[in-house]
Amino acid sequence: MLSAENINLFYGASQALRNVSVAAAAGRVTCVLGRNGVGKTSLIRAIVGQQPIRSGHIVWNGENITALKPHQRARRGIAFVPQGREIFPLLTVEENLKSGFAALPRDRRSISSEVLELFPVLKEMFGRRGGDLSGGQQQQLAIARALVTRPKLLVLDEPTEGIQPSIIKDIERVIRLLAQRGDMAILLVEQYFDFARRLADEFAVMDRGEVVLAGAAATMVENDVRRYLTV
Repeated sequence: MLSAENINLFYGASQALRNVSVAAAAGRVTCVLGRNGVGKTSLIRAIVGQQPIRSGHIVWNGENITALKPHQRARRGIAFVPQGREIFPLLTVEENLKSGFAALPRDRRSISSEVLELFPVLKEMFGRRGGDLSGGQQQQLAIARALVTRPKLLVLDEPTEGIQPSIIKDIERVIRLLAQRGDMAILLVEQYFDFARRLADEFAVMDRGEVVLAGAAATMVENDVRRYLTV
């Protein structure tokens, strides 16, 4: 289980996160919602180790990982799908997937058949360059690259951004299947309320660097949430 508690994060003199707490458990999807610029990505970057925090702590499966580097967190089973995908456009689909091997011991460096079953289009384009794929296919590749590491925590930063509806449905299906498997915690950052509502078991709504609403998805009041998502 992931538990990030009372996270305070600064960029210089500017405070981006104020006592933010969020948790994610195996077999469940926790959705972090909010407008652009409210601190969602800062929170995710803190959890995966890309941004140091001023105070608070991050615990993963009983271990305090607050001081660990990103690669150390990756080796403990934390995988990150960043906003904007960040695939390697000149590498093939296969080579992009293999770039996830860095977090694995040598005896586990293989692309599981399950990854390609989840994203059949990638199997069809195995030898194509990443830059030749559509935006939606690149997003699927970014998720698949994370899954190659066999994570126990999958962190996704706005996976639906700029993606066509048919691919959003595919991504939704994959996230639901991964959660139903029961051995992976999923932390999902989103602005698209309907997508988040269909997947979320737990939710946290952010505004101005703070969590302003949080709880079980069954208790989510749409109007209360949407007022923090509209401009």
